Amino acid sequence: MDSTKQDFQPRTFSIKLWPPSESTRLMLVERMTKNLSTESIFSRKYGLLGKEEAHDNAKRIEEVCFASADEHFKEEPDGDGSSAVQLYAKETSKLMLEVLKRGPRTTVEPEVPVADTPLEPADSVFDISGGKRAFIEADEAKELLSPLIKPGNAYKRICFSNRSFGIGAANVAGPILESIKKQLTEVDISDFVAGRPEDEALDVMRIFSKALEGAVLRYLNISDNALGEKGVRAFEELLKSQDNLEELYVMNDGISEEAAQALSEFIPSTEKLKILHFHNNMTGDEGAMFIAEMVKRSPNLESFRCSATRIGSDGGVALAEALGTCTRLKKLDLRDNLFGVEAGLALSKTLSKLPDLVELYLSDLNLENKGTVAIINTLKQSAPQLEVLEMAGNEINAKASQALAECLTAMQSLKKLTLAENELKDDGAVVIAKSLEDGHQDLKELDVSTNMLQRVGARCFAQAIANKPGFVQLNINGNFISDEGIDEVKDILKSGENSVEVLGPLDENDPEGEAEDDEEEEEEEEDDGELDSKLQSLKVEQDD
Repeated sequence: MDSTKQDFQPRTFSIKLWPPSESTRLMLVERMTKNLSTESIFSRKYGLLGKEEAHDNAKRIEEVCFASADEHFKEEPDGDGSSAVQLYAKETSKLMLEVLKRGPRTTVEPEVPVADTPLEPADSVFDISGGKRAFIEADEAKELLSPLIKPGNAYKRICFSNRSFGIGAANVAGPILESIKKQLTEVDISDFVAGRPEDEALDVMRIFSKALEGAVLRYLNISDNALGEKGVRAFEELLKSQDNLEELYVMNDGISEEAAQALSEFIPSTEKLKILHFHNNMTGDEGAMFIAEMVKRSPNLESFRCSATRIGSDGGVALAEALGTCTRLKKLDLRDNLFGVEAGLALSKTLSKLPDLVELYLSDLNLENKGTVAIINTLKQSAPQLEVLEMAGNEINAKASQALAECLTAMQSLKKLTLAENELKDDGAVVIAKSLEDGHQDLKELDVSTNMLQRVGARCFAQAIANKPGFVQLNINGNFISDEGIDEVKDILKSGENSVEVLGPLDENDPEGEAEDDEEEEEEEEDDGELDSKLQSLKVEQDD
């Protein structure tokens, strides 16, 4: 009996969990696509990926992670595949997070194709960023970079991102880069010193900077390197030698006031810049003044991103005024700063000078009704061609809804509208939804989540988009919609041209919640005003 059990037991562990079936892999790609293209805390901060871009990233991530897990499984041929499955899941999650934090790719480049510039052949691009993030030392660098020293190579674009170079590897890379720098036009050295001690990282930056000094670049990406002022100064030789940059990315680099000043001083000419991105830095008002100086010197700018940079009212005003010189601007992203009403008013004056604007991201700027109305009144006249408008988290309530509705009526090219995390309530929703009913045939995404909406408001927005061809997603999550209201929304969508599949998740909807009473709000506003008045009269007494 015992012998029989021992003979039988091993067979129960012979089931292989790896490799997954083709259908399982396809299902994972679809699941990742949905996660990457659904509104989340990351999309609020970094931007929301479109369905096509999300699918491309999901497919790439799955292929990379499958290959990595498969190699892991081959090293353990007698295993059941559970560790390979765990690695597969862990790596896909990690790479998805990286994609979300990188945000959507800019859309301005393909809008103005240069007729006499042929597409780059595949062998002109040298990219080592794929695969697992890893440290690189001297021996591996020699092997990895060997294609760059082959006679007659035609590499013009290099990407070293996602690999961390130590001193040994940098000393190998330096002479190689110096030997080909005259043929280079695009250099991506973002995230190339991750995990290195500060002194070593700065030395690596100096080696790369010296090696690339004098290269005539149109594209330079030095993001994700925790630069700070020391890091910017480590790139001094490279930056000072650039007169022809068209794209510059300095995102997630700890750019403080001092770092912004150094950056502004080091780049001698920004007249050809078309793309300038400063996302996720610690710039503040003082640093914004130096960024504003760079912007003033960039009349050909088409895409400017300065989101999540801790810029307040003074810096916001300075930036707004500087942007008035960028009359070719197509994409403007200022999300997640502390602008306030005054900077909003300054921005409203500038927007009238930007007739080519296609995408405008103004979420989480504390604009309130006054700043919002000033901006949308300008947009109504100057930017009817706008395709993307994001104004989430600005304390906008129903009092601004009529002005907003009139503006939206003029914007018949709108593809994406985000008004999430405001206080529109049903009163505002009825007015705004009405303005979207007629026309707006290109509208694909509407986000009015977290707006204290109830049954009536939800129904109005559902009716507004129910028959728009190609509509992708309606987000009404985080509101106070009753179960009956949700059923009505679904019925409206089912009876229209769009199916109920366009309805986003409802996991944060509170059917039993109630919007605050307007009278209570007004009383609170009066109390706040009185408190604010008292606080302004206070004086800080210093100790003797």
